[in-house]
Amino acid sequence: MSAVSNLVVDDLLGAAFARVQAEVDAAFDAFLAVPQDSRARLVEAMRHAAIGGGKRVRPLLLTATADLFGVSRTSAINAACAIEAIHCYSLIHDDLPCMDDDDLRHGKPTVHRAFDEATAVLAGDSLHALAFDILTQPDTSTDPFVRAELVECLARASGYDGMAGGQMMDMMAEEADYDLHQVTRLQQLKTGALLAASVEMGAILGRLPVEGRGPLRAYARDIGLAFQIADDLLDVEGDAGLAGKALRKDEGKGKATFVTLMGADKARAQARMLVDQAASHLAGFGEEARLLQSLARFIVERDR
Repeated sequence: MSAVSNLVVDDLLGAAFARVQAEVDAAFDAFLAVPQDSRARLVEAMRHAAIGGGKRVRPLLLTATADLFGVSRTSAINAACAIEAIHCYSLIHDDLPCMDDDDLRHGKPTVHRAFDEATAVLAGDSLHALAFDILTQPDTSTDPFVRAELVECLARASGYDGMAGGQMMDMMAEEADYDLHQVTRLQQLKTGALLAASVEMGAILGRLPVEGRGPLRAYARDIGLAFQIADDLLDVEGDAGLAGKALRKDEGKGKATFVTLMGADKARAQARMLVDQAASHLAGFGEEARLLQSLARFIVERDR
């Protein structure tokens, strides 16, 4: 690919991020109108977590996949908000004193710091519920079978066989001596499950049969691991100011990561190999998949 076409792809990705960030913020603003009663503090905490922060990688994965199949933008953004609501709830709970005890998230105070611990717990619980509420709405899909499959996909990716299970494995990592296979499994659940669900939900909205989703699932699997390797590298080499959160946490807790097990150079090479492999899975979609391919490269080149 020439330098010119690389520039076009970069511009395409930048515009796509800006668009989906604005659309997701606007949708959350509508979903989370502050009531004029004593629930207001709870909804304000939800808004603090959901609006105006984060890269929106998962929403962009979902909308870019949905675009391959001509899905309406309203449907795609609704589903994107659902998966982002799950992601935001998980971050609220991860940041609590009983978990990672973090003070900053996306460059602003974590929810339990900006409000209080009890409100943070309820805000996370409510964002979890909001995700499935959104998926059951006719605006997300007029087909009840599509809505049911979306709920099933996100529920499985969120629970003990997905993100929450990966978080439990991560908590146990301080006591366990994980090898590369176990760290890979941990990250396939903790980080990879929601990334994979983002792609899968775009395909569900596009009514792509299960037997036709193999290339998209392979793409999602590879970028999920690449994403976490990049995160591990950022934790060691990144700038906390750019990241908007505390770094060097895993090293301080003695946790095994891709970097501690492979070394930084081998981990970086592995991430790049995974991205190249991910892009190759999309060859059958042609130019229509250019945004997804560009997003895969962004995952390993990002600085936050």
